[in-house]
Amino acid sequence: MTDETPDRPLKAGELAARVGVSKDTLRFYERRGLLPPPERTANNYRAYPPEAVERLLWVRKILAAGFTVEELAGILAERSRGGAPCRKVRDLGAAKLVEVEERIRELGAARDQLRELLEDWDRRIAAAGPDRPARLLDALAGHGRPATSRCRGRSTTGSSPGSRR
Repeated sequence: MTDETPDRPLKAGELAARVGVSKDTLRFYERRGLLPPPERTANNYRAYPPEAVERLLWVRKILAAGFTVEELAGILAERSRGGAPCRKVRDLGAAKLVEVEERIRELGAARDQLRELLEDWDRRIAAAGPDRPARLLDALAGHGRPATSRCRGRSTTGSSPGSRR
């Protein structure tokens, strides 16, 4: 991305390179109403105004905040009709926060499960001893016996490549 905005129209490739998107993304944004259709040159190339750089950066920030293309398209359509979709934007933002908080809870639970799994694997590795299979992936898949019963003798579960430590 370049910070410098030119004072001349930009071809699609130039604009895409400045903002860090593909030309296909530009066309997609145009079709969805996130980017106004550009003028065309005599040879039918798209000619974007210099302000398109800022518009695209703005769109990318909104999308990065969690808004969908469809949501943003609806907001921009309402704006272009003279509406003030502020309450709609705020409500969508509140819904995004609820989704993020739920995802954080899910990630916390996944983290806790991984910690427990690693503790179990540490016990299995210690019980198996050096150069013996601990069957970590078998245990993960639910085919292993508890680590305490695996201290002596070979496992009765089938051995397969990659099932060792």
